[in-house]
Amino acid sequence: MMRFVALGALLASAVAMPVSAGVRDYRIANEHKILGEFVDLLAIPNVATDTPNIRRNAQALMAMMEKRGLSPRLLEGADSTTPPIVYGEWKVPGAKKTIVLYAHYDGQPTVPAKWTASPPWQPTLRTRAIEAGGTVLPIPRADQKIDPEWRLYARSTSDDKLGVIAVLTAIDALKAEKRLPAMNVKIVFEGEEEAGSPHLGEILARNKPLLASDGWIIFDGPVHQSGRRQVVFGVRGVTGIDITAYGARRPLHSGHYGNWSPNPAMMLSRLLASMKDDKGRVLVKGFYDDDAPVGAAERAAIAAAPDSDAAIRKELGIAASEGGDGLLDALMRTSLNVDGLMSADVGANARNVIPATATASLDMRLAKGADEAKQIDKVIAHIKAQGFHVTEAEPTDEERARYPAIVRVTRRVGGYNAVRTPMDAPLGRATVAALSALEDQPAIALPTSGGSLPLFMIEQNFPVPLLSVGSANYDNNQHAEDENVRIQNLWNSIETVAAIMTMKI
Repeated sequence: MMRFVALGALLASAVAMPVSAGVRDYRIANEHKILGEFVDLLAIPNVATDTPNIRRNAQALMAMMEKRGLSPRLLEGADSTTPPIVYGEWKVPGAKKTIVLYAHYDGQPTVPAKWTASPPWQPTLRTRAIEAGGTVLPIPRADQKIDPEWRLYARSTSDDKLGVIAVLTAIDALKAEKRLPAMNVKIVFEGEEEAGSPHLGEILARNKPLLASDGWIIFDGPVHQSGRRQVVFGVRGVTGIDITAYGARRPLHSGHYGNWSPNPAMMLSRLLASMKDDKGRVLVKGFYDDDAPVGAAERAAIAAAPDSDAAIRKELGIAASEGGDGLLDALMRTSLNVDGLMSADVGANARNVIPATATASLDMRLAKGADEAKQIDKVIAHIKAQGFHVTEAEPTDEERARYPAIVRVTRRVGGYNAVRTPMDAPLGRATVAALSALEDQPAIALPTSGGSLPLFMIEQNFPVPLLSVGSANYDNNQHAEDENVRIQNLWNSIETVAAIMTMKI
C-alpha cells in the first residue's frame, strides 16, 4: 500500500529559501501605499459580464504591471467581449525553471441592498468583523497606524483581488530588496473565473508557447480554519442546472383554484426532496459511481490536518454535519446542493396565489473522476424516473395538454471537471516547505479544496503540477454579501507570494 510521506520528511526533501526580513520590512514601510492601491482596485466593479468595467479592471492592471516593469499585455479571446487575461513576466537570467502565478480579477455578482451599510464596490474599513461589532473607520492617513485586525469590506477583497495585490506587492518587495526570484515568473490574471472560465481554455490554447512552464500556483481561497497556511493539491470540478416546474399559465387565486390546480412549488419541493435521504446521501442512481477512490496519501493528509469541525459547527450554529462526516472527508465526494429557490413571494409580499412556476438552482461540486456533463445526465434521468416530463425550453401547448408534471432543465455554462496533483509532486513539496518556513507551525497539505477553480482547462493545455494557495481569512464571506479580508491576512499574503517566488524547485 502506498504510504504518505510524513510531513517532516516531506519538508526535508525540499530546499526552501525563507523569505528575508526585507519583504516584511518593505511591507511595514509601505502599508498605507499598499492599502491605497488595493482600495483603488476594489472600487472598480468587476462582474465578468460587465464588459466595460471588466475592461477598466484590465487596463488598471496593465498600468500597475507596467509600473513594475513586467512587460504586460492582454491575451484576448476570439470574441471582443471576452474578459482578457492580463499577462506579465519577470525573467531571471540563467533560470532553469519557470512558474506561473495565477489570480483572477473578476468577482461574483452581488445584490447591493443586501450589504451592511456599505455598497460592494465602496471599500470600507471596520475595526473588526461586522458580526463582532466592528464599526466603520475612515481610510487611515499616512501618519495613522494600521491595525492588523481591521477588516476591509468590498466585493473581491478576498476572492480574488487579494491574490492580485499580493503578487504585485511581493514583486515590489523583492525588487526593493534587489532580490531576484529563483525562477522565471509568469503572471496570469484571469477576468471570468467566477463565470466558470468559459473562454480560458481557448485563450490558453492560443498562447501555449508564451505560457509554457514547470507548474502553476493559484492564489485564491482562504487559509485553513485554524489560521495556518495551507497548500491544496487539487480542486473539485463544478457544474449546475436550473430546474423550473410549471403549473397553470398564470398565477391563480388560491381560494378559487386551491386543491384543484397543481402547485409547481409543491411539485418542485417533492422532486428536490427525492434527491437526498435524511442523512444527506444523494439518491440519484449512480451519482457517486465515477468518484475516484481516495488514496492512502490523501487519507493520511486529511488525518494529519487539524480537526476544526466542532469549532466550525459552533460558529455557524449547526448541531450536526450532513451525514455525520468530517468536513475534509465530505469534500472528497461529489456533492449536490440547492443554491436557491424561487416561486412567487413570501413574507410581507406574499399573496394568496398558486404560482405559475417554481425554480431551483442546483450546483454539483465534482470529485476527481466525475464528468460534469454525465452528472447532469444522471440528475435528469432521476427527474424522469419521478414521473416528470423534461424539456429544455418553455413547454409547448401540446406538452402542457399531454403531461401533468413538466419541468424545464437548463444546463449552466462553464462547467468543468476536478483536478488533483499527486501529493508527492516536487513543486508541492517545495511549496509546503517554503510556507512552513514562514511560521512556527508546518503548512497544511490538503488533497483538494471544497471550491472549484479552472485547473481542468489549465491541465488540458499544460500537463504540469497545479497547486492552490489561499491567503484570506476563512470567515471572509466570499461569494456573499459583506465579503471582507482581515488586514493581517493581506500582509501575510505578500510574504506567502514572495516565499514561493524565491523557493527552489
